[in-house]
Amino acid sequence: MNAAIRAVVRQADALGHEAWGIYRGYQGLLEGDLSPLPSRACANILQRGGTILQTARCPDFYNPALRATAADNLRAAGIEALVVIGGDGSFRAAEVFQREQGVACAGIPGTIDNDLPGTERTLGFDTALNTAVEAIDRIRDTASSHGRLFLVEVMGRSSGMLAVHTALACGAEAVLYPESPDDSYENLVSRLNANWLRGKRSSIVVVAEGDIVGRAMAVGERLKRDHDLDLRVVVLGHIQRGGSPSAMDRIWGSRWGCEAVRRLDRGERGFYLGEVAGALVAQPLSRILEAQPLPPGDLGALISVLAR
Repeated sequence: MNAAIRAVVRQADALGHEAWGIYRGYQGLLEGDLSPLPSRACANILQRGGTILQTARCPDFYNPALRATAADNLRAAGIEALVVIGGDGSFRAAEVFQREQGVACAGIPGTIDNDLPGTERTLGFDTALNTAVEAIDRIRDTASSHGRLFLVEVMGRSSGMLAVHTALACGAEAVLYPESPDDSYENLVSRLNANWLRGKRSSIVVVAEGDIVGRAMAVGERLKRDHDLDLRVVVLGHIQRGGSPSAMDRIWGSRWGCEAVRRLDRGERGFYLGEVAGALVAQPLSRILEAQPLPPGDLGALISVLAR
């Protein structure tokens, strides 16, 4: 997100506009916690994880009267357009805010879940993916040495995008995720048994935190109870959400930040940016109301083939 913030500020400066920073997201907007953000304030933030503007949950933004207060705060500061960096909730709020209050909004996708319609990439996904893969590479050493099954839980909310891509990249034997078939637990047991019969004594199973079978701890307890398996559970948790961003996240954050300002400068509004087949695209904010994308269907089958 810092790459996007830096790009927004410096592109605005290059076009003769003044950029302001709003702290703690919509909560800061409601409280008037905003101030000018000059170009020099964005020095040396490209390599930092998180966001220098911080963030917060803001249930108060569901209240139309408080959204009107937020719009008044923007107008009082002379702010004519809002660049929102976030995920599904942030974009839905921006869509309502623009439609209701007439504030020009532009969105930059920022979520490790990679679960927004109309884009194949979101900021943070690549970094979280690489973090998870590096952690599982280390876990694999212990799994191999001890001949043990490891269940590794990754984030992703209700989407299996991060879990499926992690499983493929780290050579996991199986993956459980929300969009997988209802018989995924039975398929997992069959696959583990088949691996054992082939002489495979260690396995990595990636579990999405929102899996319909249950989170990793619940799946582990079920496997111990039903099949008496020697296993360990690792929950990667918030380690996936921090750290220095990957090169691709920095590049796309920079591209999207500049593009958002350029489009707003031309008078465009009500869009969010994304990437499809390697190309930068813009989608109407209303698309955020569509269903979230599913993990590519061929990846689950590919994981199964490669885990022999």
